[in-house]
Amino acid sequence: MDDRTFRNAMGRFATGVTVITTKTNDDDIHGMTANAFMSVSLDPKLVTISIDHRANMLEKINESEQFSVNILTYEQKEVSMHFAGQKEMEEEVKFEFVQGVPIIGGSLASVVCDVHTSYEVGDHTLFIGEVKDIIMNDGEPLTFYSGKYGKNKID
Repeated sequence: MDDRTFRNAMGRFATGVTVITTKTNDDDIHGMTANAFMSVSLDPKLVTISIDHRANMLEKINESEQFSVNILTYEQKEVSMHFAGQKEMEEEVKFEFVQGVPIIGGSLASVVCDVHTSYEVGDHTLFIGEVKDIIMNDGEPLTFYSGKYGKNKID
């Protein structure tokens, strides 16, 4: 099978949209839109993100050994597009900080982690993050399905 077939099939899985953020030792804040995120364990509290080896974020997380996963609201679609390199923001993204890690304010949830371990798998690195803190807000989730953004109505 070719790469396009594989990508199209994986795109049939509806996901939420996140922005992964980190701050390097020289105070450089970096963000990246991602939907490859999952919870792993309740005890200890662990999550996983998957970062392409070509992404700048790989080097940044390896340096900082911390990251946050910001689960976006539908109203934050432009934030997702900005960090995916699809659209420039009209206003500068304002970060908040939790335990020294940058988060996207107003996200449905911001999960702040220290890197627990990492694994190189194929053309990606899986980072297992030990959850240090969580900030939650209300809102409608931003979803992604078959290459398009959407909104999941919650009753």
